Amino acid sequence: MDRLRIGVIGVGKLGTCHCQALARVPSALLVGVYDSSEAARHQAALTLGVKPYVSMEALLADVDAVTVAVPTVAHLEVCREALARGLHVFVEKPIASSVAEAEEIISLAKDQNVTLQVGHIERFNPAIRALEGIELKPLFIESHRLAPFDPRGTDVAVVLDLMIHDIDIILSLVHSEVTHIAANGVAVVSHEPDIANARIQFANGCVANVTASRISQRKMRKMRLFQRDTYISIDFLQRITELFQLVDIDAPEPAESFSAILGQVDKGARRRKVLYTKLTPPESDALQAELTAFVHAVRTGSPPPVTGEDARRALAVASDIVSIVKQGMPTT
Repeated sequence: MDRLRIGVIGVGKLGTCHCQALARVPSALLVGVYDSSEAARHQAALTLGVKPYVSMEALLADVDAVTVAVPTVAHLEVCREALARGLHVFVEKPIASSVAEAEEIISLAKDQNVTLQVGHIERFNPAIRALEGIELKPLFIESHRLAPFDPRGTDVAVVLDLMIHDIDIILSLVHSEVTHIAANGVAVVSHEPDIANARIQFANGCVANVTASRISQRKMRKMRLFQRDTYISIDFLQRITELFQLVDIDAPEPAESFSAILGQVDKGARRRKVLYTKLTPPESDALQAELTAFVHAVRTGSPPPVTGEDARRALAVASDIVSIVKQGMPTT
């Protein structure tokens, strides 16, 4: 089968990474790039060796699919043009500026019967992929996503810039409807919330406590899951996943694990131990992995790993959090 002809729209920092990753996907052919900035597209041509298109329409006419890495406010406009031509679309997160815009993008993709995938890249982090095959029924989730200040992204709340990563992961793990959200936050260096905390309650009883900040001294991207007899620690930056499981004293121990006898924990003579396991999945490039998954979904007609509906749901929760935070923010 011929390689999928792909164009990249938007070649800022993230779009440049798209180009570099697509060059390593054997089943993809990077045809060229378009950016509204002439300097940006010529810089991409110079550094990446790709064709710079002078108009988006010209690029769309030469490809089967596009990746969209323009500012979020332009997602609907760009996706609308690509989908109207029957092209497959990979669009960066958040899918759009509003839930209504997200629903329009999803509807257009369905009408054209094309693949729509959204770039929630943490789904492809090795620390998350290490959990594949493990039964997850979290009762409580806690996450912290902290970053030093960077002017990029301050046009939107930190919830849409950073926290939405964890919201998407949490929604993909819990599989239950959100019943209540409480949130607060403050604007410190921008006009949008720069620090935010949200408590999300689900119909199945799970609770998630989510914190994000873009004015911290150092990076932190950690999540902790608590479920019956199990504690799971996930470090997205270090790509490390650790399991602590309370098991019967005679339970078998997997390779490369450490166990310690905890002692009697309930009535009777039942004795249990804590089993520690460090999960070490094969190292992989998350962006290359998600773009490879996109190409595979297009070529096979299978559902993409992160659908438009997945992204719409994450955006809906994030938007609710932003509204709640802004309602409680002090006025200056």
